[in-house]
Amino acid sequence: MRIALAIENFSRHGGGAESYAVELASTLILEGWEVHLYGYSWDGAPPGAIFHEIPRLPKWLPPSFRIIDFALRHRKMTACESFDVVLGFGNTLTMNVYQSHGGVHYLSSMRKIQAIGNPVLRWLKYVTVFAAPKYYARAWIESAPFRLNPRPAIIAISDMVRNDFSSHFGIDRQEIRLVYNGIDIERFGNAKRSDSQELRHNLGFENQVLFLFMAYDFRKKGVRYLIEAAGALQRRVGSGRFGVVIVGGQPSPALRRLVSNLQLNDIVKFSGPTKEPETFYDACDVFVLPTFYDACSLVVFEAMASGLPAITTVFNGAAGIINNSVDGIILNNPRDINELSSAMEFFLAPGKLESASEAARKTASNYSLQQNHARMIKIFEEIATPR
Repeated sequence: MRIALAIENFSRHGGGAESYAVELASTLILEGWEVHLYGYSWDGAPPGAIFHEIPRLPKWLPPSFRIIDFALRHRKMTACESFDVVLGFGNTLTMNVYQSHGGVHYLSSMRKIQAIGNPVLRWLKYVTVFAAPKYYARAWIESAPFRLNPRPAIIAISDMVRNDFSSHFGIDRQEIRLVYNGIDIERFGNAKRSDSQELRHNLGFENQVLFLFMAYDFRKKGVRYLIEAAGALQRRVGSGRFGVVIVGGQPSPALRRLVSNLQLNDIVKFSGPTKEPETFYDACDVFVLPTFYDACSLVVFEAMASGLPAITTVFNGAAGIINNSVDGIILNNPRDINELSSAMEFFLAPGKLESASEAARKTASNYSLQQNHARMIKIFEEIATPR
């Protein structure tokens, strides 16, 4: 059978949707599918795929033009072919299967704005985002699968996204299929390596409970509130019992001042970006992501597979796999410092961390990449086979 996938840039080392598309294409080729990739660029993986280059508009043109042009060119190019399955990721107008990795664009935009602490800056950001043609171009293309007749198979990557699709686009929740993200269990599910103690020592920690934050968009993921929660927790339990390791982007001067003003220089450590997240999962004990919006954060799955119970928010689709107070804690409000610091304190209690770690590993084992691909292929075969 023949399938078409469309992503602007196909890369094994790209973001969530990009790397997922490459991994899914690899599995499809192994299963005997003829895989066609439509995009601006391709790094050559997986071997055996057929790449169709979509011409790229000049960068000086407005982003809204480029967004719409990609979708229109994809529609024209795929119309010349005969595919059993055309998989859309939210950037095309033509598809018979739809799976967005970004959730609902409106909700993502709104909650990212809500992460701005200053009310004046928050209002200015609101005006600039919703006055930009780029927003409306993306929203128009995003709504395409919900306008099509017949409607494509709609796949949500988390229960939260399924609810968001239902309420935002006005379709029955039961019409939306649920296929959670998957990860490489073998990569992240191994026991802690011997060099984890060395990393802890290099970060300035020994036997403290280490809370790990890993993300690049510090504002959207709530790193400021994590730092403030660490300050509140220190005031309650004192120094020497815990540490916070922040991996991803580089901290702004304002964040460094916040750490200094709260006297957390020995507790909060910024480690910068990494290409080996498993080394930090191995060295730390609890994962924390007080995000304002994530369709389904893969790092939560990776951390739990590595034995780290996860603290995240109701605005993260990955919270759907967490058993509250068993293998993690789900927060109601990323801004609530007391709620977050109390969740962190929960794992300082004797015996809590050990049982939660084992439970997290067990939960994550149900969400392998192989299981995800098998469910996706089953849907593809159903769509491709005439009834």
